[in-house]
Amino acid sequence: MVVSRTQFPSSALDAVADTPDGATVLVGGFGLAGMPSELIDALIEQGAGDLTIVSNNAGNGDTGLAALLRAGRVRKVVCSFPRQSDSYVFDELYRAGKIELELVPQGNLAERMRAAGAGIGAFYCPTAVGTPLAEGRETRVIDGRTYLLEYPIHGDVALISAWRADELGNLVYRKTARNFGPVMATAARTVIAQVTSVVPAGSLDPEAVVTPRIYVDRVVRVEGGAR
Repeated sequence: MVVSRTQFPSSALDAVADTPDGATVLVGGFGLAGMPSELIDALIEQGAGDLTIVSNNAGNGDTGLAALLRAGRVRKVVCSFPRQSDSYVFDELYRAGKIELELVPQGNLAERMRAAGAGIGAFYCPTAVGTPLAEGRETRVIDGRTYLLEYPIHGDVALISAWRADELGNLVYRKTARNFGPVMATAARTVIAQVTSVVPAGSLDPEAVVTPRIYVDRVVRVEGGAR
């Protein structure tokens, strides 16, 4: 009999209940695709503040990450795309000096989290060389090309959205909703996944499992599926 360490809280609020003030929270999603909306709503209700949010973008409209920002719970955002047509919540806060921004090219963002999960102390990357993002940064010339030194991004908590989990905590994703979830699951101390269904152990094709249960601490089924 295989026993999983993955927990299955009865609600999203229970799943995020111990998120501390000042935590670095990795939030999956590419825009709204794969956004763990119910977990973010639960984090707003839970009340943790002074958070550093690491995500691809800085929120859309008035829901999800934007609602978390609007609630005044976020000190800093680390992302690739802070501005789009409906990012007005972040825009207002940033222009008012109420939130910090660390802008990271998208590939670097993914690789910095992958490095955290792989135990890599730092790596060199050519992206952003010669731009304002390189100012004050350590560089090195390798084979005639200049590279920037990049450091891993570790999370205290990762909030991700998957399609299905089995009773052991293995995860599969649906199409583009996969995006940052798998790499974030390797880079955080506590990984919390929301799913639309939980199936019996052995029901998932092992070849289709993207995030093995060893990375998953908590799984919560959201009624009606993620938004």
